[in-house]
Amino acid sequence: MSNYHFTTRWLVPATCVEVYRTLEAVEDLTRWWPSVYLDVRQLEKGEPGGVGKRVMLYTKGFLPYTLKWQFRVTHTEFPYGFALEAIGDFAGTGVWTFRQLDDDKCEVVYDWQINAEKPLLKKLSWLLRPLFSANHHWAMRKGEESLLLELRRRKASSEAARAAVPKPPGPAFPHNFTNNKIL
Repeated sequence: MSNYHFTTRWLVPATCVEVYRTLEAVEDLTRWWPSVYLDVRQLEKGEPGGVGKRVMLYTKGFLPYTLKWQFRVTHTEFPYGFALEAIGDFAGTGVWTFRQLDDDKCEVVYDWQINAEKPLLKKLSWLLRPLFSANHHWAMRKGEESLLLELRRRKASSEAARAAVPKPPGPAFPHNFTNNKIL
């Protein structure tokens, strides 16, 4: 009963290359998607192209709990997407797919099929599934908002234009994770 399947769709004013490059740069997630990504560490670079890249993450949504998990890139198809396998507080697969609709619009689809392995989530999924699902949808809405801002920042024609782009939304609740930061 602790399995979840989410499909998220975004339409962003960018090319598939721009979206791919933004999402593959995992070390930047805490800067441009700070509402969800509290700490990220690349553990292994993987092969040229990214297959085998292994990343440790410390994340949260709007609910007052955090998640520690890892992913390993299992497939890449530059610039049209990549797949990953998750382990830790989440276990399952995620597939990012990018489709160019015209010169300046990219459809982004994220297919996330996971089992909740964190004891709290696993034990209470039968009861709190709608709340846990709402937490995921909130995180992805913040991701879309943050990605749009990051793309604007990356496309800015000057430092002044880059500085004028608003900061991305932060966590729903302030969280002091200094002692819980992943190593």
